[in-house]
Amino acid sequence: MQTWNCELLGPDDITGVINLERMCFRTNWTRDQFLLGLQRRAFRILGIRMRGVLVSYVAFSVIAQEMEIMNIAAHPFHRRKGLAKCLLAEVLRICREENVLQGFLEVRRSNTGAIDLYEKFGFMQVGTRKEYYPDNKEDALLFRLDFNDSPDNEPAQAT
Repeated sequence: MQTWNCELLGPDDITGVINLERMCFRTNWTRDQFLLGLQRRAFRILGIRMRGVLVSYVAFSVIAQEMEIMNIAAHPFHRRKGLAKCLLAEVLRICREENVLQGFLEVRRSNTGAIDLYEKFGFMQVGTRKEYYPDNKEDALLFRLDFNDSPDNEPAQAT
């Protein structure tokens, strides 16, 4: 299986992040939202490049021993290659290093691939936000990971 190098992204990488946003999501963050979040250290962004081009990223925050996955995306031509798995494993490794207690995320009900990935890492569904997404009123499923109950960074099952 291919090994990927996850790197911390900064303001100079936002153009690549924005390009992925537009390819992967129906509603997008703006350049200013990304830049302000990085400037204020409200979140971090990790990315993976192929031949110098950003092909996957994850944005996450850590506040008061709680982590939230804000966005995770892979270029449509590079999905199902383990990019999101690599990024998620790195986020969880960082969280354990920083003594984070819980992780949270929201995902569209229809995004079964992402749901499968999160569950393999030990995330459990804890709620639903009805009609959460503004573009089509789809529900968001809420997931939580308790780091004390999840001893490692690898998914519970191989993919």
